[in-house]
Amino acid sequence: MQIRIKLFALLREQAATDTITLDVPEAVTASQALAMLRQQYPVLAPHLAHVRLALHMDFVEPETRLAEGDELTLIPPVSGGK
Repeated sequence: MQIRIKLFALLREQAATDTITLDVPEAVTASQALAMLRQQYPVLAPHLAHVRLALHMDFVEPETRLAEGDELTLIPPVSGGK
């Protein structure tokens, strides 16, 4: 099945894209999808341990199961300000 992974900030810059389509097995978890993403995009590996996960704009846990056509958003840590 296919899912979409949305990238923001540093992740988007490192991958040189804001959306990745990933072929994953049925009933894959978000953490398993991240492991597959890490293999296909090793440049993202150092950053994936620190991301928040969102599924259809709701925060989810790594154990969340994904379905065909899901959009998993990776939100990197945010810092800055005064």
